[in-house]
Amino acid sequence: MATDADRGADRRARGAAVEAAARRHLLAAGLRAVAANAHSRGGEIDLVMRDADGLVFVEVRYRHGAGFGGGAASVDVHKRRRLIRAAQAFLARHPRYADLPCRFDVIEADGDPAAPRLNWLRDAFRADDC
Repeated sequence: MATDADRGADRRARGAAVEAAARRHLLAAGLRAVAANAHSRGGEIDLVMRDADGLVFVEVRYRHGAGFGGGAASVDVHKRRRLIRAAQAFLARHPRYADLPCRFDVIEADGDPAAPRLNWLRDAFRADDC
């Protein structure tokens, strides 16, 4: 029988696999990696990337199936606020990026975590939306 620790480890491994797939997808699209799993007191940014226009904060949301509205639906106003606070903390720690335009993207992922289907939602929300 699986313990809570086993389920947590499985969830973390699945999340890492999906985030790696999302990172590869963004790199193939021409973005450059800046950071992964950028932690702060306010939360965590899954991926921080650079594109030609500026800095991109990416939230990766995996769902085994498309039920419950998919991954983007799970990025509610409370999650958005945490992401914004984490992005502000990232910019405070890395002032060389502070003057760049920023956006928040969401990558929805579902299916097999080893080879997930990805849906990239560019500019999914703005800091002033919250």
